[in-house]
Amino acid sequence: MRKGLFWLNDKQWALIEPHLPTNQTGPVRDDDRRVISGIIHMLQCGARWRDCPPDYGPYTTIYNRFNRWAKRGHWRAIFEALARCGKDGVTLSIDSTTIKAHRSASGGKGGSMSKRSAARAAGGPRKSTR
Repeated sequence: MRKGLFWLNDKQWALIEPHLPTNQTGPVRDDDRRVISGIIHMLQCGARWRDCPPDYGPYTTIYNRFNRWAKRGHWRAIFEALARCGKDGVTLSIDSTTIKAHRSASGGKGGSMSKRSAARAAGGPRKSTR
């Protein structure tokens, strides 16, 4: 196992494992703990699925498991079960998202529009001199 990768510890796995779907048809699933660790790693780092480290297995397996379970509602059921096991009902979310505006976003259509103050429009005295 390489450093810097996410791996579910024994306590985390003990909480998750009982909630995994067991009535799946088809071939036997790959190591669930490795694949779910890979899914969590990819969601945390925000990289493309194709860039998934090979330690977690083929990126197609990681993506397909995430995608299929999301469509079938398995992730929601797992997260709700884990939330019920929590110590308190506090939810925290920290978002550091930034959005860059295009350089022309400041003026809008037709450029910037300077407006005279209400006092000047009413014929009041100027507040500065040229």
